[in-house]
Amino acid sequence: MIVYALVGKSGTGKSTSVLQYCHEHNIPAIIDDGIFIINGSKMAGTSAKYEKNYIKAVKRATFFYEDHCKEVMDAIRMTCVAKILIVGTSVKMVDLIAKKLMLGKIHKYVDVSEIRSSKEINLARHMRNTQGKHVIPIPYTQVERNKLKKIIQKGLFLFSKQAKYIGEVTIIQPHFTKGTITIQENVYRELITYICKRMKYVKNAKILESDFNTFQGITVEIELNWTLEQNIVEPLEEIQQKINEALLAYFEIELNTIDIKLAAVRL
Repeated sequence: MIVYALVGKSGTGKSTSVLQYCHEHNIPAIIDDGIFIINGSKMAGTSAKYEKNYIKAVKRATFFYEDHCKEVMDAIRMTCVAKILIVGTSVKMVDLIAKKLMLGKIHKYVDVSEIRSSKEINLARHMRNTQGKHVIPIPYTQVERNKLKKIIQKGLFLFSKQAKYIGEVTIIQPHFTKGTITIQENVYRELITYICKRMKYVKNAKILESDFNTFQGITVEIELNWTLEQNIVEPLEEIQQKINEALLAYFEIELNTIDIKLAAVRL
């Protein structure tokens, strides 16, 4: 058996990315947060996300409990998979899991930053901190709902670049969520309009469209104090850059799109 490991700090989007990575590298089996998964479906184990507190969740994820460990070990032996990937928050953690499950030496370690952009990682961290969302890389129908505090979203389907279905994830809020920072939508809006209006050539700024749940993008309407002889593209590009820098500095997020709509030019 060839053993791989995907490593990254909590909240960086490992469980969201793991199905895609395994599909691209022909790895059928995954160990993630106490669950043994094959081809996107749970085969054995119990998710650490079901635990009542953080300490028990860590123990569950690292197979501290003997009955849980034996259940997953037996399932791995029965399936005879040729490749398996372990997901963990550190090299030490994935090495411990490999030892507990008697999987042997890990052949390749992959850091989450190798398969996710800094933008995606920052967004995942922001949503974890503000919304307490965690991901289980198994279908909604396989989630034990009576063990959870709240189901956030069900049936998020994942497809390859060739539009082939490769699995689905369930987004949850577990019992052990330590707490979240609540940021009202108007905070994002007021920061963006403030950043725009403090620029000397911006007469007025207004947000027309926004998505502050998944942070896909915004559309900002701008009125400029500008002359027709000057390049009109330069100030609009600078506005985009300033908005992006502010959101990254204050919230560590980068929007996919920042669209600027020029409403008027005042001489």
